[in-house]
Amino acid sequence: MTALAERPALNATDRCDRCGAQAYVRVELSSGLELLFCAHHARAYEDKLRDVAASIHDESGQLASMPAAAGDPEA
Repeated sequence: MTALAERPALNATDRCDRCGAQAYVRVELSSGLELLFCAHHARAYEDKLRDVAASIHDESGQLASMPAAAGDPEA
């Protein structure tokens, strides 16, 4: 068995392949190619992605731990 190289964490420069928003989900295909998705599009395509993915790395949990924006009246 071949060991998979550890992928670096997603960061603010990683963008969704669908809409260009910040990516929180990396989908690696069996071909070795990868797709990046924002949390919204990852959820929208989740069933199809699970069918074709070799692996899915989901960092969307970080969204819940982000501080409120400065001046946000909802905070």
